Amino acid sequence: MTAEFDIALFLRPVLKGAHATQQRHIRQAEKMHEVIRERWGCATLWSWREKHVRWFLRHYLRCSAPATVYYYELTAGLICCRTHKAWLVE
Repeated sequence: MTAEFDIALFLRPVLKGAHATQQRHIRQAEKMHEVIRERWGCATLWSWREKHVRWFLRHYLRCSAPATVYYYELTAGLICCRTHKAWLVE
């Protein structure tokens, strides 16, 4: 039996700001996790590589508004801080 990965618990140490902002980051991280898990098979955010995040931001969000992409980039930055990985998100 495998436990579901808890993104809220994972991001809690790096979340700052208003409650609504924190909830937005959690929702966006859950969406990123779901899409990357389906496409690449990564079970946790610790197993993500830079190519996974770039693919999500460039290809999955290619039809999204620039503001939406910007907010997902902010969420990716939080995940980067939490995992101590240096992704070059453009």
